[in-house]
Amino acid sequence: MTRLSVNINKFATLRNARGGNRPDVLKAALDCEAFGAEGITVHPRPDERHIRYADVRAIKPLIKTELNIEGNPIPSFISLVEEVRPAQVTLVPDAPDALTSNAGWNTLDHRSFLTEICTEFKRLGIRTSIFVDPNPEMVEGAALCGCDRVELYTAGYAEDYVLSPEKAIKPYYEAAVAARECKLGLNAGHDLDSENLRWFVQQIPWTDEVSIGHAIICDALYWGLEKTIRTYLDCLR
Repeated sequence: MTRLSVNINKFATLRNARGGNRPDVLKAALDCEAFGAEGITVHPRPDERHIRYADVRAIKPLIKTELNIEGNPIPSFISLVEEVRPAQVTLVPDAPDALTSNAGWNTLDHRSFLTEICTEFKRLGIRTSIFVDPNPEMVEGAALCGCDRVELYTAGYAEDYVLSPEKAIKPYYEAAVAARECKLGLNAGHDLDSENLRWFVQQIPWTDEVSIGHAIICDALYWGLEKTIRTYLDCLR
């Protein structure tokens, strides 16, 4: 059964826009968990424009579900992960000035670097996932790096879904099959929402986890957070 990890970055974006502590990011993490989220995802960036490193340190001992820390493994990120010891780390090749994640790793060109990072995090008992585009070659390259899972970058799926769900899912299905053949776990994330999520997991039912933040917060403005999380859980069931 596919697990839902809620990315709480947008709570921090709203807090930081005004200063102070509204909304309370720690309470948001606990509320998401109480409403059924099976994991909490954070993606701290070097400029701390949303989730701050201090938030990550504070969240870890409070939650009972899995913590997934996403980010580019620059030295400060690596140090944070080594300190916090989340259940999962997701390696994402985002540039410091990127508005949001916009591509997966070239796991062939960066094999040596990614292998070094995976080895270190796995030594600490942290499940390691590599963010990749829906390309079987990149999935197979990730397996050679020694990771536990890949996370498929689903922006293209979300964009194409409105035109043709069948066409949209095809490259993701092929990449997911490659992951299964490589004995890798499978995550997915980016622009998944209440309209396209159900189809994705119906077609790729061995998806282990989806990480969703922006769409959940947008829907919660109208539905409320508890109803929104339960709606997304229903899409996965």
